[in-house]
Amino acid sequence: MNSQFMLFSQPSKKEQEGVIYDVLIVGGGPAGLTAGLYASRLGLKTILITQTVGGLAATAHVIENYPGFIEISGPELTNKMYEQAVKWGTNVHISESVVDIKNAHAEIKDIISDRQTYKAKTVIIATGADHKKLDVPGEKEFEGRGVSYCATCDGAFFKNKVVAIVGGSNTAATDGLFLTQLVKKLYIIHRRDKMRAEPVLAKRLLSQKNVEPIWNTVVKEIKGDTSVKKLILENVKDKSIKELDVDGVFIAIGIVPNNELAKKIGIELDSSGYI
Repeated sequence: MNSQFMLFSQPSKKEQEGVIYDVLIVGGGPAGLTAGLYASRLGLKTILITQTVGGLAATAHVIENYPGFIEISGPELTNKMYEQAVKWGTNVHISESVVDIKNAHAEIKDIISDRQTYKAKTVIIATGADHKKLDVPGEKEFEGRGVSYCATCDGAFFKNKVVAIVGGSNTAATDGLFLTQLVKKLYIIHRRDKMRAEPVLAKRLLSQKNVEPIWNTVVKEIKGDTSVKKLILENVKDKSIKELDVDGVFIAIGIVPNNELAKKIGIELDSSGYI
């Protein structure tokens, strides 16, 4: 948990008995915090339950496309959202997870967390998304030992080392730009022949002296001993295989919805798994 976020005293189970919230929000990313802000401003008794504050946005090194800010870091932006929601009365419980909702169609719902049970008239599910995995051999084995999904979280561990980033999105580009300030060499591995990030971001990244793109290529396996040592790569056009020596790999190939709770209580999802 980020130390910048103040902690609220957590009501005991006894104190919680009989309390009925107007709104209970599951998830503390931008959507959940915004919901908390609006609900609280309407004078509704509001509680937000989340493991961490800020969601994936809080891991962004820099955000340049949020209205009102020419440039702002993810942690700074989400901290402002948090402070604004709290200012208007949202009660935020951090390091807590909702595991089930009973009586979902009743007037008063029972929301069960890993700490206690709450009662609320309305529940807003804003559980956001998580990093998509490559699902290749070695990925799970070396997570935390050279495999990372967050450049701002783990980049400092690779100062003056050789790393790769997999992906061609805006996230890959911004993560890559952050890493270029730290690492000796950065390989960009992408399955297409150019990045699909915004042109201004792609151009900025590819112009860095310590960046080398490897186009039309996918990762087939991650190898190492106590930590990542090399990647097995496949060219998607000619199917040729090659090895690439690296000290770490950052995976930025997209996101998948955190929909376990929604599925558990029978909420309808679209074809991509979103509510």
